[in-house]
Amino acid sequence: MLTVLGITGPIFIIIAIGFLAVRFGLLGRQDSKALGVFVLDFALPALLFRALSQRPLDQLLNVELLLNYTLGSLLALAVGIGFVCGVQKRSLQAASLLAMGMTLSNSAFMGFPIAERLIGSAATATLAVYVTVENLIMLPTLMVLAELGRRSGRHWARTFLDILLRLLKSPLILSMLLGVLVSTSGLKSPAMLSRVVELLAGASAPVALFYIGCRLAGLRWKGLQGDIAGVAVGKLVLHPLSVLAIFWLLPVADPALRQAAVINASMPMATIYALLGQKY
Repeated sequence: MLTVLGITGPIFIIIAIGFLAVRFGLLGRQDSKALGVFVLDFALPALLFRALSQRPLDQLLNVELLLNYTLGSLLALAVGIGFVCGVQKRSLQAASLLAMGMTLSNSAFMGFPIAERLIGSAATATLAVYVTVENLIMLPTLMVLAELGRRSGRHWARTFLDILLRLLKSPLILSMLLGVLVSTSGLKSPAMLSRVVELLAGASAPVALFYIGCRLAGLRWKGLQGDIAGVAVGKLVLHPLSVLAIFWLLPVADPALRQAAVINASMPMATIYALLGQKY
């Protein structure tokens, strides 16, 4: 318990600092939007580029883990969207944003350190796979679905082209593509550029957490209890159960891979969830 608190405590403290900064008038809630832009368009792309470019291709493509974790996440996504659209009768855009919270784990800042304490070196070998699945498969898929929901009623070809162009202009997508390109080509970034990326990437976690606290300070909770409960159940129950079900259907030779995947799927939603929600 103390181990988990030692990892998660600083995260919630930084969120609380952002919350109190707005509550005591040190920062306006609307002013905090600039922090979100900084993280989403500059710091986070640098973090994703660093995470993908510094991992060997064989780590990014651990096929068994990649396949099972992807299928488990897609299963949770399908159940989440099906429930929101089919049972709650809400839009595809709303369903996509809620499913984003259910299926994107806080792998780097919470999942990895907790898994490392529990299962040791196996956690290090699997982190790159989660980064690949979440950022190259799940995130683009969810962004496409959200854009489709936003543009419902328009011709599908025009909608698809608009979405493609929008995604290709996204710093998040561009940073992922560049990261994979550098990883596969073996290219090395110049020392000065690497230092810039390092500084921006290092700012992503604390600024993102501070921003979340700022946004929470002015959030109107009325009417959101159902969404909050749904996302929490989806992330903490549906996602790990979906991943576990896929590993049961498609067993792997190393049980540590299954343990690591289920632990990661059990983590709270990614820090960027609130930032991506700002776009919609």
